[in-house]
Amino acid sequence: MLAQIDLTDVQSAQTLDKLNDIFALVEQLSAVDTSGVEPLNHPIAALLPELSLRLRDDTVSEPNRRDDYQQVAPATQDGLYLVPKVIE
Repeated sequence: MLAQIDLTDVQSAQTLDKLNDIFALVEQLSAVDTSGVEPLNHPIAALLPELSLRLRDDTVSEPNRRDDYQQVAPATQDGLYLVPKVIE
């Protein structure tokens, strides 16, 4: 559908310039050496660590009760719920 957009020659040239600017920016960002840089959970953490989000550790806090929940399901297979097909 996008290939069918009707653009004038001027609009086409402007769009091409904008796309080339985006690609140039991506190339510039790709050239930055990020080895050894720890990922941040929020950009503000780089400047103000005390304001960064305090995320809890990703640990299991609930028991696995999948089998209990699936006992009452009408149909399951390999740990998944089976549902009727609704889109043909």
